[in-house]
Amino acid sequence: MAGAIGFDNEKYIREQTKEILQRVERFNNKLYLEFGGKLMYDYHAARVLPGYDPNVKMRLLRELKDKADLLLCIYAGDIERKKIRADFGITYDSDAMKLIDDLKAWGISVLGVVITRFDGQPAANQFKNKLERRGIRVYAHRFTKGYPTDVETIVSDEGYGANDYIETTKPLVIVTGPGPGSGKLATSLSQLYHDYRRNIRSGYAKFETFPIWNIPLKHPANIAYEAATADIRDFNLIDPFHLEAYGETAVNYNRDVEVFPVLKRILEKITGCDSFYKSPTDMGVNRAGFAITDDEVVSEASRQEVIRRYFRYQCEYAMGFTDKETVQRVELLVKDFRITPEHRSVVLPARKAAIDAQSDSTKGNEGIYCGAAIELKDGTIITGCNSPMMHAASSLIIRAIKHLAEIPPRLELLPSNIIESLRNFKTDILGEKSVSLDLEEALVALSISATANPAAQIALEKIRDLSGCEMHMTHIPTPGDDAGLRRIGVNLTSDPNFATNNLFIS
Repeated sequence: MAGAIGFDNEKYIREQTKEILQRVERFNNKLYLEFGGKLMYDYHAARVLPGYDPNVKMRLLRELKDKADLLLCIYAGDIERKKIRADFGITYDSDAMKLIDDLKAWGISVLGVVITRFDGQPAANQFKNKLERRGIRVYAHRFTKGYPTDVETIVSDEGYGANDYIETTKPLVIVTGPGPGSGKLATSLSQLYHDYRRNIRSGYAKFETFPIWNIPLKHPANIAYEAATADIRDFNLIDPFHLEAYGETAVNYNRDVEVFPVLKRILEKITGCDSFYKSPTDMGVNRAGFAITDDEVVSEASRQEVIRRYFRYQCEYAMGFTDKETVQRVELLVKDFRITPEHRSVVLPARKAAIDAQSDSTKGNEGIYCGAAIELKDGTIITGCNSPMMHAASSLIIRAIKHLAEIPPRLELLPSNIIESLRNFKTDILGEKSVSLDLEEALVALSISATANPAAQIALEKIRDLSGCEMHMTHIPTPGDDAGLRRIGVNLTSDPNFATNNLFIS
């Protein structure tokens, strides 16, 4: 199914835009739209819905930019503990700054940054100072007094009223953040409270992608969402409020369902009238299910995503980043599909490459044998292994681009003098113990070689064709390999093994 498409971006943009504008009109041309999930670079959606543009939300937002302001929320606790956005390998505060830059490149300005649940955390203060000194407005909202049960206090000057009011001028206000728990809902409701104090009859809605409400509860795409959020303990369920109100089944997730009764009471307290919404599903603007064009393609892609999450959490557990319960939750999801991690096509070839390397006594890798495999877009699987000269990732990527460029395997792309120069630089000048080239170093060496070697130049240009390809390694990649693979854009998984017995890797 390599290269198969299962999602129609254009239909999705048309339907989602129409739905949003209807909500804006319904609430007297003032709507706070909370964006669930990633605003940009939504690679989870792109993996689960083949054909989905990771930046389709930005394309939609660009069409609405003359009607929209944008607020960016970030939880102070995430800044303090340096929470990482996994697909970029950067902290949430860095991701927030990257998002501001990216939005600017799309012609969209951020009205302000809201640091939520702020309690004087030093790292959050530093982040605030950094932004303000670059001319960006920052608002610090503290934990809402009385939340979540004391509605009288929440909807008062002690609760939402204690937050600074953010002046907005457009009919649509996009409220987004780098990840879940960033305080988007609290910010939206705080604004609603202040609006009603000013006699502005604004409304709230939520831009959703997952779970997809109008496909089955146990559909692989919805299970993939559970796997993606296993670390925060999200799970899907039939929305009981929607079922009671309309007699229709709709899929939602536990946090939205759990908070709905309180949220409904808060909205009614703010507005002074019965809520427009009868269920949490009503609150969502989610037309993703209507844009699925091939259910079989989406189902298989979603199963593959569950396996990717399985490997990711296994590795995070080995590195101390997550707990055993998270790993066990995803293990159960894999078993529910009656598949094994080896259902991922590149897993067994990578492991075989490691075994073959071990059987070759000339490798000399001090007992650590690493294998890697990548599936190209035509279904071809290329393998590689480590050696005294290169890491497994370096070997694999060079073999893959040679194959794509139709360069004979026996033709060397990296002259020995360039490799020797790099090795001497690492050992004699930098004082490093390892001389084996990681992927970033190998790509630098290849680019140098390309200045005098036309074959190396042709191979280098084929790196673009590796973006979106599936790859597996038998060991957790080193920082240099990880950074290089992220830039190439492969969908990487690895077994939870370390490539060296050393505790410190840099």
